[in-house]
Amino acid sequence: MTQDITEAVKSGYGAVARSGLSSEDEGIRKIAESFGYTAEELGSIPDEANMGLSCGNPVAMASLRTGETVVDLGSGGGIDVFLAAKKVGPEGRVIGIDMTEDMIALARRNAQKAGVGNAEFHLAEIADMPLADNSVDCVISNCVINLVEDKDAAIREIFRILKPGGRLAISDIALRKDLPGTIRDSMAAWTSCVSGAISIDENREKLVSAGFDAVEVVDAGSDLNAYKQGGVSGCCTPVAGEGSGCCGAPEEPVYHDRMSDLIDEIDFNEYAASVKIFALKR
Repeated sequence: MTQDITEAVKSGYGAVARSGLSSEDEGIRKIAESFGYTAEELGSIPDEANMGLSCGNPVAMASLRTGETVVDLGSGGGIDVFLAAKKVGPEGRVIGIDMTEDMIALARRNAQKAGVGNAEFHLAEIADMPLADNSVDCVISNCVINLVEDKDAAIREIFRILKPGGRLAISDIALRKDLPGTIRDSMAAWTSCVSGAISIDENREKLVSAGFDAVEVVDAGSDLNAYKQGGVSGCCTPVAGEGSGCCGAPEEPVYHDRMSDLIDEIDFNEYAASVKIFALKR
């Protein structure tokens, strides 16, 4: 099943990268703002870097410092990479990791457009990153770990690349309680960041088991139904088995309809939460 999930995620998010969604769409901008991005932050980066796929703002909680090396897992169009690049300055370095070729291409175009010289993007999977042991000060991520089937392998790889004293600061979706069977077993729900999520306690346990210290998993209190309020342009979450279309592409199926159906079927806030996850490597 791992390969099926991986290919579904690649296909779906590749479609989003090709969709043309950006902060120019009011719904997309509203989603980002609902999960903690300020108008100033969104205005400081290319519009195309934001596609309404976030569930938090990890840069805002990462306490980044000048000169640090930062890795963004599942970097997408580069929204968090570009915000982190401003925090670490020219002396620092931000590395985006994404397994989707179209996302990497989009992020590189955005970096060139914005003139960001201290960011780079690598095509790779989180469980196998082309980075040296003990080489990174901080790892960030935004609504991505839930998409990974082998979460233990991903967490071990994060631990490997972090320096002693390095930290993890990510936003993700975690479950409050078990999902209904029809949602849990749905590939559409997995690629919509729902059925691949694990519980708050399990997130904590996996990090501790991997060797992390000072682990905190905090409910951010965000309204997950914000994805629906984005409207046609705002709810563009990739769904397996729907070709390669996305919102606003009339020749292909639109994903916001399926996401809206999922939200109509269950109250996301009853079953899941946007969480802030912190951990240290001693």
